[in-house]
Amino acid sequence: MSDLHWSLLIQAGLAAAGCGEVRRSDELLVRAAEMAARHPSGDESQRCGFGPAAVEVARVVAALESGDAGEAVCRHERAHRREAWRRLPTEFRAAYLVDAARAYVRVGDLRGAGRALVEADGIAPAEIRLRPVARTVVAEIARAHPVPPGVARLATLVGLTR
Repeated sequence: MSDLHWSLLIQAGLAAAGCGEVRRSDELLVRAAEMAARHPSGDESQRCGFGPAAVEVARVVAALESGDAGEAVCRHERAHRREAWRRLPTEFRAAYLVDAARAYVRVGDLRGAGRALVEADGIAPAEIRLRPVARTVVAEIARAHPVPPGVARLATLVGLTR
């Protein structure tokens, strides 16, 4: 199987989750995980970023998209601690952290959301400063009192405050 096939399985799993097809999403991501288990170890940062860590972060996003933010946060905290996470492509990690921040917002953990956004900005600033969804999450968190550490600076950088 090609990297493209694996990537399409992950994207299909995410699309299914976004459409409320949780069972189908799970099936597709299980197939992707099975393929990832056979993928050469340590190869996630080369080619398209496919491997067990990519599947695990896809499961985080799928949980979020299917409405289970609590599950997304739990999965994120496990996936984020693994070494394989750091081998994923830079922009992939930063974009994913924006999704993790969305999950934290949905469970009411604005400090966790702020940490994820600040980390994403440190990894790939363009992901925070140019993506509309990231700007929306920054704006939502910046309205909190007190504003989580680093978020006021991000709000200024993305042009939400002066």
